[in-house]
Amino acid sequence: MKNNKKVQRKDSRKRRIRAKVSGTAVMPRLSVFTSNKHVFAQIIDDTSGKTIVSASDYEKGSKEDKGTKSEISKKVGLKLAGRAKEKKVGKVVFDRGGKLYHGRVKAIADGAREGGLEF
Repeated sequence: MKNNKKVQRKDSRKRRIRAKVSGTAVMPRLSVFTSNKHVFAQIIDDTSGKTIVSASDYEKGSKEDKGTKSEISKKVGLKLAGRAKEKKVGKVVFDRGGKLYHGRVKAIADGAREGGLEF
């Protein structure tokens, strides 16, 4: 499966992005992962290697959310921004994880911006 050209291209995009984007304690990294069914986002401090905040549509209580995948992704972005505000995180660097910036990835970013995160 890993020798699939599509997967190899995505992995090379991901490595290229991660070479340029790194999170610090002052400005952590907002990392996005999307599977076919679910979406996950976390804010990471790469200097200490710790996840500060995370959110997903897979969490308890999120199953009741109805709507399209993009609408649910926007709610995840809003939830992540709210949790980040509690931890006093205001500015982040966005890591799209090798995916193109549209659809669910863009919806998470829009939701996080609506919630008050700056990037």
